[in-house]
Amino acid sequence: MKITNVNAYIDGAFHSATLWVEDGRFQRIVTSGDKTVAAGDSGQAVLDGQGLRLVPGFIDIHTHGAVGVDVNAADSEGLDRISHFFASKGVTAWNASIVTDTEENTIRCLRDVAKKTKSGTMGARLLGSHLEGPFISQEYRGSMPAHLLIEGDASLLERYIEASDHTVTYITVAPEVPGVPDLIRRFGKDIPFSLGHSSATYETSREAIDDGAVSMTHLFNAMRLFHQHEPAIMGAALESDCFCEIICDGRHLVPSTIRMVVKCKSYDRLVAITDSMMATGFPDGHYRLGVNDIVVEDGDAKLASNGVRAGSTLTLDRALKNMVSFTHDPIEKILPIFSTNPARVLRLDHEMGQLSEGYLADCLLIDEDLNVVWTMVGGKIVYRKADLA
Repeated sequence: MKITNVNAYIDGAFHSATLWVEDGRFQRIVTSGDKTVAAGDSGQAVLDGQGLRLVPGFIDIHTHGAVGVDVNAADSEGLDRISHFFASKGVTAWNASIVTDTEENTIRCLRDVAKKTKSGTMGARLLGSHLEGPFISQEYRGSMPAHLLIEGDASLLERYIEASDHTVTYITVAPEVPGVPDLIRRFGKDIPFSLGHSSATYETSREAIDDGAVSMTHLFNAMRLFHQHEPAIMGAALESDCFCEIICDGRHLVPSTIRMVVKCKSYDRLVAITDSMMATGFPDGHYRLGVNDIVVEDGDAKLASNGVRAGSTLTLDRALKNMVSFTHDPIEKILPIFSTNPARVLRLDHEMGQLSEGYLADCLLIDEDLNVVWTMVGGKIVYRKADLA
């Protein structure tokens, strides 16, 4: 397959380019400045991207579901529904984020996600599981059930990893919880750890980062906030080189806060996530997030019991438009937080997250209004706008 007449986002800028896809990967990329000619093009399918921009596929490393499906209750068909919906929003890869649940149900979720990760989905590729808890703070638990939160337990984590057939790709923990520092040191070389749902001090947070924690979960939300006499985990997030997840919906972080975060961290260290839940893509109403009852009003998801915000109804295509609106920066600067950086967090940047020869052909075409025209996963178009089908 050949993708031609397209402005492709390569090495931080847009270039007029032609890209050849074979066996699910970019085999060759030629920009307008390259005068060499490729042989053997005859008979290849051609995708004409005239007037459009080709960008790396979005990677959502933190999402709990969409279109009526909650990850904690999803079966194979439900995971396919999420994947198909995400593809329509420009997502080419995603983590199934499991909120703190009983050991029995967590293991069931991990097994179901592992099977789907291995067999493949009907849309965006499923990367594996993200464990959000149970090793987190009671004080900053957010929507996590208090009675299921525990101290760091290596034997339990080993059971979870085994149940997942080693497809746990990401773990959120609170570094002040007893036993958690040992988990980071023991398992962090194989699985990326993120700090969140935490009341940690600045010193404890920095120690966890030094021990190998790579990111912060939904920055500023469900964590101890900054004080001039105790910067806390928020101060460690801003000062250190760790990555920081940001929910760009204008609610979890208002536009001025996002602009401040960009100045503090730069786009090089930010990761756009949705933290979406099953109401995403559906109208307001009553839903579930793990064991919790959720009420969604005006697209804002909150616990029915106390009004605490619980996930979002954000999609990553909307998040990109929001970032452009909030910051007034060109998409050339913003795009890495949707693709390259999440791949770096998950240690997959050797094969996804950018348009490069040898990388997976996970990409999308967008129009001048940043709408998704089509989405490609592994060299196959898994979504087209209806009027182009």
